[in-house]
Amino acid sequence: MMKKYTTVLTIAGSDGSGGAGIQADLKTFAALECYGLSVITTLTIQNTMGVHAIYPLAKKCVIEQFEAIAADMEIHAIKIGMLGSAEIIKAVAALLKKLNGAAPIILDTILRASNGAELLSVNAIDVMKSELFPLASLITPNLPETAILTGVQNYPSTANEIEKSARKLLETGAHAVLIKGGHGEGEMCRDCLLLNNTFTWRSSKKIHTNNTHGTGCTLSSAIAAFMAKGDATEVAVSKAKRYLNEAMKAGKRYKIGMGNGPLHHGYSQWG
Repeated sequence: MMKKYTTVLTIAGSDGSGGAGIQADLKTFAALECYGLSVITTLTIQNTMGVHAIYPLAKKCVIEQFEAIAADMEIHAIKIGMLGSAEIIKAVAALLKKLNGAAPIILDTILRASNGAELLSVNAIDVMKSELFPLASLITPNLPETAILTGVQNYPSTANEIEKSARKLLETGAHAVLIKGGHGEGEMCRDCLLLNNTFTWRSSKKIHTNNTHGTGCTLSSAIAAFMAKGDATEVAVSKAKRYLNEAMKAGKRYKIGMGNGPLHHGYSQWG
């Protein structure tokens, strides 16, 4: 009997420099022994020094990509990244509703590039919250994104503030919230998971490296991969964080580009 692949679909933007977006997602899926599928929502002009331009694809193109895949292959998990516009968000939400919860959905709330470039307008953010949050098994904002999503000027810094923010985000409809602590002060990265009305905190020592391009994409993709293989949310988050940390450590040894370089997604295979 032939074996079946575990599949993960990424719905996200394309990063020609290979460190983030669709390219990072597919590398992560492959490293974690999943078969990657993709629906491209936007083309970005970027490199390790930042995002220079964004070209959203036509809604029709996004819909047709998704429908072609869904008509042919079983989808075991879905990761959502950069969407680019309110119109595409609504189209993606309509497509996901047709799946009737058949696959877990991990939503990486990408709002701005690391160089500050706006990747999603304020109006589109509101549409994301209303249309996609209720469909998401897990949303994964970082601290700056958490501030934007909860409507505060400064991002939460204390454990109490972060937990309050997580509860506020949960009220928008998501089933679970992972607030990533990489932007926090100090030597430790403290991530907060709110799931089933319970907070779980995970701490790890920060990895000092310039090669951080695509960390958020990689983490959310890894969570999706582990959930596609049957892991519960909390277990998948824990495994994905370990994978991310090892990929960051391995990536420290390489120099690609003149800015923030990529992780080493395939470290386990290539050493």
